[in-house]
Amino acid sequence: MNNKDLNVALVQHSNTGDVQHNLNKTIQGIKDAASEGAKLIVLQELHCSLYFCQTEDTDCFDLAETIPGPSTNTFGELAKELKVVIVLSLFEKRAVGIYHNTAVVMDSDGSIAGKYRKMHIPDDPGFYEKFYFTPGDIGFEPIQTSIGKLGVLVCWDQWFPEAARLMAMAGADVLIYPTAIGWDKRDDADEQKRQLDAWVISQRAHAVANGLPVISCNRVGLELDPSGQSEGISFWGNSFIAGPQGEILAHAGDSDDQILTANVSLSRSESVRRIWPFMRDRRIDHYSDLLKIYRD
Repeated sequence: MNNKDLNVALVQHSNTGDVQHNLNKTIQGIKDAASEGAKLIVLQELHCSLYFCQTEDTDCFDLAETIPGPSTNTFGELAKELKVVIVLSLFEKRAVGIYHNTAVVMDSDGSIAGKYRKMHIPDDPGFYEKFYFTPGDIGFEPIQTSIGKLGVLVCWDQWFPEAARLMAMAGADVLIYPTAIGWDKRDDADEQKRQLDAWVISQRAHAVANGLPVISCNRVGLELDPSGQSEGISFWGNSFIAGPQGEILAHAGDSDDQILTANVSLSRSESVRRIWPFMRDRRIDHYSDLLKIYRD
């Protein structure tokens, strides 16, 4: 095996209603990460704006943009200047009336290496994403870049082992989750801890089950509900980078802006898969019922 190490970073930060302010903060975070030697930089979900899905408001569709468009132009130039790969997240306007929650990967030469449209779309109090986002239609395809194949998924996707498995089966070197998740302030401390623990455990389990590193970038800060029907969402941060046995390599706090970095050994995935050959032992001849909604 050839040793292949990759310096990775994620940019965790709070957001305001000022899109330009958020953009400047994100760009500075990328520059800081690159100065620390990062070659892969992951941004949080919908990092250019507040998390607008707390309410259903048609004016929020004005936040959507095309691909290529302003974000890909800005971050493409930055990726080329810094010679890094950037995973960004945006509200994509695909056509009139068709919008997606999309992650775009900018390669180190400034080009668009590929995109992923969020496949699993939630619809819960405070997370009314079905109002805004058409489910993705690209499927679970890793994106080839100059540093490897990136299995990019988005937020709600992180709860589904099928998505991680399909990315791994297509040769992804790493699983990446731009995220926007937080607490309802009405939940008590015990419930909040259970939710956070479940979120971390689920993604660490994807690393273990597939023998791949996982990078999960979440936002922080309280964002108020514009409708006033709730107290808003307290985004819980806790962004992390895990190795292929689920081991935590770096873990951010729950309230502060932070550039989190770690050195990830991509070659360890082969070592781990040799001792834990889950892919070898899958009984695909007995999994056909997974294509059903439920086994009645």
